Amino acid sequence: MYVVVDQRQIVTDGYVAGFDREGLPSLGFNAGDFREWLSTTSDPDLECVQGFLLGDFDERVSCADMIRTHCRAPIIAMNETRSLEQTLQLFKGGIDDVVRKPIHVREILARVDAIWRRINARVDSELGRMGIQVFFDGRDPEINGEKFILPRRERHILEYLVRNRGRRVSKAQIFNAIYGIFNENVEENVIEGHMSKLRKKLRIRLGYDPIEAKRYLGYTYIG
Repeated sequence: MYVVVDQRQIVTDGYVAGFDREGLPSLGFNAGDFREWLSTTSDPDLECVQGFLLGDFDERVSCADMIRTHCRAPIIAMNETRSLEQTLQLFKGGIDDVVRKPIHVREILARVDAIWRRINARVDSELGRMGIQVFFDGRDPEINGEKFILPRRERHILEYLVRNRGRRVSKAQIFNAIYGIFNENVEENVIEGHMSKLRKKLRIRLGYDPIEAKRYLGYTYIG
């Protein structure tokens, strides 16, 4: 799930629609509503966010500080104009990347992927040695250099688990990451069906199950 913050609703609506076309859930807020949401949302729900996009508003740096106390997801600032002074200030304030609007959603995904790779550098190295390569920009994963084609939801679940490798995540967290926190049109139990199919395919291809499941506790990608 992605979160977009901008003072203009036309901007947030546009990016939310763009993420939807890519099959990814997202939320759009103005700065005031975002700060309220951030202060009232639980840490497990915030851990479902894969990236934050902050438009050009005054409280961006303080919002980045708030995000960092709860979540390690990449933070990208979107500027209206080029300004070296502003860009340096944003990087100093904890922003991970600075781009100029308009920017295509696919480029955002590629930039978020690059940031996650830096965050998870050791994990990516270990996965590579095991023959599994997972991308976060719409491409199917690869196993031993061969494409491992998955339905979109199963691919997104695998990506989410790999990003949280070694950490146990609940069914609710996976649901929120894949379908969105406020999605009331899909039952949470759908995750069990997706997970069962994904684990079976991985067992067939790898010869073992890289996902550890604990009843009532959740799932851990152990590789």
